[in-house]
Amino acid sequence: QVQLLQSGGGSVQAGGSLQLSCKITGYIYGFYCMGWYRQAPGKEREGVATMNTLGYDPTYAESVRGRFTITEDVEKNILTLEMNDLRPEDTAMYYCAAVPREWCNPPLNRRGTDFATWGQGTQVTATS
Repeated sequence: QVQLLQSGGGSVQAGGSLQLSCKITGYIYGFYCMGWYRQAPGKEREGVATMNTLGYDPTYAESVRGRFTITEDVEKNILTLEMNDLRPEDTAMYYCAAVPREWCNPPLNRRGTDFATWGQGTQVTATS
């Protein structure tokens, strides 16, 4: 059984940086694609970034491409999201997710999140 424990996040001024981490318990290699999702108040959950089931080949949402970096340490089972040049519109609750491999394509598809295992969530706030 996969379990996800998040850490990091917080509040920064616009233009600042934050990092999120997700410690993965359970065997995921080849079976799950790991990703980050976020949900702002009053908005639908959206995909931010994801890796493939082998822990590479990242895909990013257009809104964060060039500012956010997702990495996955497959030996230590840690998923990380480095967020630079944060903007007020990035303010949201961020979740790491393990999506079963049969639901990993296309990357960040909504349907796959119905079958995901989720972390507890971490608040990220960027103030102007």
